[in-house]
Amino acid sequence: MRFSIVMFSRQSLPTSSDGPRKTSNPGSTEALRITPSIASRSAAFQDLAQPLFPSLYNHAFWLVRNEAEAEDLVQESLTKALRAFDSFTPSTNFKAWIFRILRNTFFTSRTGIAASRTIFIEDDPDVLHTQDAGPTPEETLIRLNNQAAIVAALGQLQPLLREALLLCDVEELKYKEIALVLDVPIGTVMSRISRARQALRQLIQPEFRKQL
Repeated sequence: MRFSIVMFSRQSLPTSSDGPRKTSNPGSTEALRITPSIASRSAAFQDLAQPLFPSLYNHAFWLVRNEAEAEDLVQESLTKALRAFDSFTPSTNFKAWIFRILRNTFFTSRTGIAASRTIFIEDDPDVLHTQDAGPTPEETLIRLNNQAAIVAALGQLQPLLREALLLCDVEELKYKEIALVLDVPIGTVMSRISRARQALRQLIQPEFRKQL
C-alpha cells in the first residue's frame, strides 16, 4: 500500500522559456530546416515534463526546505533537462530521468554542496531491517489523516532516508529507477526505504495514539 503526500503544487512553474527560440530571419533556408525540429523537440519535452511539475517542486522542496529555492531548483533542472533531452531514451522512464537531473542539479548548488558535507548515513545493502507486526507507516498515515503530523514526521527523517521513501511511496518509482536517481545499488535503496519506514512509524505512532 502506498501513500500520497502533496506538500506544494506550483503548477504555474515556468516551462522551457530559456529553451531554443525561432530565428528572427524567416528567409533563411537553414533556419526553416532547423526550426521545425526544435519546435517538435520542445513540444515533446513539454508533453512529458509538464505533468511532473508538482512532483518536481514537491521533491525539490524536501531537498532544499525553502519554497523560493525549490522553484529555482526546478527551473534550472527543467532548463538542463531540455538541453539534454536528446540523450533521453524514449523506452525508459522519463520521470526517473528528470528526477536524477533534479537531484544532480541540487548537489551542484550551494545548498546541495553544504548538505553533502554534513549528511552521513550508514548504508548496508546486505542487511534489510525487518518490520514488526504492527501497522505499516502507510496504514498509520491513512488512519492518522493529519497532514501537519505527517509533514512533521517526514521532516525529522534523515534526508537520505526521507528521499528514498518519497521516491518510492509518493512518486511510486520502482527500486531500479530509484537506484538510477540516487546513483546507488538497489540493495542500498531497499535498505534506506526499510529504515525510513521503521523510523516513520516510530515518529507517527505517538500522534496516532493521541487520536484514539
